[in-house]
Amino acid sequence: MDLTNRHGIITGAGQGIGQALALDFAAKGAHLLLVGRTAETLQKTAELVKEAGGTSEILVQDLGQADAAANVAEAVKSWDTLDLLVNNAGNVRAGRLEEATAAEATAMIDLNLTAPVLLTQALLPRLRTSGAAGGSLIVNISSEIALVAMPFYAVYAATKSGLAAFGEAMRRELHGTGVHVSTVYPGATDTEMMSSQNADWKRGPVSGVVDRVISGLSNDEYEINATHERARSMQELNHSDPLAVDAAMADGLADMEAAVKDHNSI
Repeated sequence: MDLTNRHGIITGAGQGIGQALALDFAAKGAHLLLVGRTAETLQKTAELVKEAGGTSEILVQDLGQADAAANVAEAVKSWDTLDLLVNNAGNVRAGRLEEATAAEATAMIDLNLTAPVLLTQALLPRLRTSGAAGGSLIVNISSEIALVAMPFYAVYAATKSGLAAFGEAMRRELHGTGVHVSTVYPGATDTEMMSSQNADWKRGPVSGVVDRVISGLSNDEYEINATHERARSMQELNHSDPLAVDAAMADGLADMEAAVKDHNSI
């Protein structure tokens, strides 16, 4: 897959993985629509995109709102080409399910799952047209929690697992159209979204995730595991013997709950 000169949309582009992906595509000559909730962080990304060699536009938009997908589609209506969509925006709240409010649960579902579905739906005709001409990319940023669901992250795990299943279904639905669908599974990464939890999880650099994403896309991979190598054995065990994972986690549940209780980016 040729990643140069892409014209596309990156959500959650104000910081973290979204910003880093924007800069990598910018270095390859991209023109991007940077979408996020905060004008200041988006403007900073836009400046960095320019320095990296790309161009960009900004759309301040809460993707959890009902009209978000239509607003994004309208923002790129004048573009001749749309051949990249990165569904990266997300939020998280950790804790016991019964202690979460309905609003907190809904906020995660709306941004992490509903927004990518509706945004893809709104942009798919344009992506298909560009795909037929030269190949389009839909990149869904899921999480390692979709591979090993963790206690106290029930709703977050549901949204990220749902996003992974959505990508798998769309990959099959779009087979032969020129639209390549990839799902990315980052591990714990040193981003702002991870800054409010205190669990003893080794966090990898954002650059490591982005390097893995770019190499995976370049090689036409559709499932891009960007987790740390030390996490792979737990993923394999969860696939072969999930009850063994339950047992391995059982003794540390109290400590884990205490460590993640303030993990909230909503």
